[in-house]
Amino acid sequence: MSFASIIAQLLNGLAGASSLFMVAAGLSLIFGVTRVVNFAHGSLYMLGLYVAYSAVEFLGRTPLGFWGGIVVATIAIGALGALIEIGILRRIYRAPELFQLLATFAVVLVVKDVALAIWGAEELVGPRAPGLSRTVEIMGRRVPQYDLALIAIAPLLLLGLWLALARTRWGALVRAATQDREMVGALGVDERKLFTGVFFVGAALAGLGGALQLPREPANLGLDLSVIADAFVVTVVGGLGSIPGAFLAAILIGVVKAFCIALGTQSFFGFEVSFSKLTLVVEFLVMAVVLVIRPYGLLGRPPAQQRAVGEITTLPGMPDWRRWLPFVALLALVPFAAPDDRYLLVLLTDIAILSLFAVSLHVLMGPSGMVSFGHAAYFGVAAYAAAILLRKAQLPMEVAVLSAPFVAGAVALVYGWFCVRLSGVYLAMLTLAFAQITWSVIYQWDSLTGGSNGLTGVWPPSWLGAKSDYFWLSLTLCALGIGLLWRMLFSPFGYALRAGRDSPLRAEAIGIDVRRLRWFAFALAGAFAGLAGALFAFSKGSISPELASIAQSTDALVMVLLGGVETITGPIAGAAIFTWLKDELARNTQYWRSVFGLVILALVLLFPQGVVGGLALLWRRVRQAA
Repeated sequence: MSFASIIAQLLNGLAGASSLFMVAAGLSLIFGVTRVVNFAHGSLYMLGLYVAYSAVEFLGRTPLGFWGGIVVATIAIGALGALIEIGILRRIYRAPELFQLLATFAVVLVVKDVALAIWGAEELVGPRAPGLSRTVEIMGRRVPQYDLALIAIAPLLLLGLWLALARTRWGALVRAATQDREMVGALGVDERKLFTGVFFVGAALAGLGGALQLPREPANLGLDLSVIADAFVVTVVGGLGSIPGAFLAAILIGVVKAFCIALGTQSFFGFEVSFSKLTLVVEFLVMAVVLVIRPYGLLGRPPAQQRAVGEITTLPGMPDWRRWLPFVALLALVPFAAPDDRYLLVLLTDIAILSLFAVSLHVLMGPSGMVSFGHAAYFGVAAYAAAILLRKAQLPMEVAVLSAPFVAGAVALVYGWFCVRLSGVYLAMLTLAFAQITWSVIYQWDSLTGGSNGLTGVWPPSWLGAKSDYFWLSLTLCALGIGLLWRMLFSPFGYALRAGRDSPLRAEAIGIDVRRLRWFAFALAGAFAGLAGALFAFSKGSISPELASIAQSTDALVMVLLGGVETITGPIAGAAIFTWLKDELARNTQYWRSVFGLVILALVLLFPQGVVGGLALLWRRVRQAA
């Protein structure tokens, strides 16, 4: 590669990093002050692009119309962000942080369907920027003028943010709230106005980032999740709450991705390495390396002590599992009551499998206090392991299903060694990075996994050919798996996990090796997620890389939070509600996401402790009143 090519790729990477910095800066600002992990930030970016497209079309493709459209989109998205804060998040600031994440996920679903209804499913290609539509020759290479303008805008925006944060009273309050928001409230500062203002600025930055991409990429409905993943990576690599860190991380990742594209396939000592394929996952590789070396990002600081997820004030007693035996027996009788209802049997099989998947995630989020954004990695790895053992190794289905959890557990053991050294959002993001790396390997290893097409013909043997037979097998294995996890969580092992979660220093002082316990719990959760993945593969007959995707991990997270993270019955209820509701809505309306999102929002507002937690609280109040 010539020096001119390096300069051209460097400029291309810096142009791509510009919008990414704006989105990440808004996300970092919101998290720094409100501690809300705003999953809807990618949706605001997507809407910024759509609104800019419509505004430019309305105002005309002139310089005034183009830049006026950018300003209109920025202000409109900022106002929308403020409305989301006032209408939804302000009501649940006292709820656990992960429920705020669930609420913002519901917003993602609603926004996607609103965009679908207004702009349709087709991609919308915006106009070129008037006056900046030509190219400039630099060292013999043609570089778009608009890319150079973007490269100039990002540092100017960083300077503007620095001045606003360092030289204004609003900035002083924001910096104080970032360090200790309770202290700011105690000093008489109106937290509501401060939070709304921060949300306006953060959302406006996301909208600006999307609007400025108008000449560079088409508006489409898939931008929300793709951009939020990149924005999370940049925010974490830079350090949560650090605007300069976000700028530095955006440049680092943008440039690395651009050089991976430029390098293509290279040969080293007889081995060919495809750098272009690495672009799917290179930002996650960078994040994994940075978090292993610097656990709080490039310019981040250790977070203040936060209340752990699932924190309890009393030691829970062992629930009587015999109460649930009649319920399981009743489920086992369903095939006799409705032998011809294939839909019902398939739905119940899915619920049983996903209940085990959700309970395995509960092991991490509840007693262990570890949040995972990448639990689908073990679900997907086990599904592929089972399918490969069946098809490539010609092993019986029974051996494949029983072997797959060990493969998933081994992968979780390796990933967990790195992850348990972190905590909070940093731990969650490292799990996401490993999951995305796993997805990329599955997606691109065509000879073994079938690549994007996946593997087909993964069916159980003839003795399990009937839907009722496979339902009974799934129900039995999942009930045994959940029962075993249940028993372990209320054994000395489970109580030691809770001690390490609630007070790690005291736990270590009495001789508990907290890190080793968390590592074992991580591998255990991965193995049981693997059992669910193997059963899922044989229930569908085919598998695809989607089983290890971010969307699959998000589904598991929603199940646990929807049911309630405090009890083991919460994830089971969440899996049942989520699976049934999603399937029922998808069959009856094109806009099922928005309905689903509104239902989640209603549940979050009515039951901030989850459905099971809310019902348990209601039952206790009724008994006290009686």
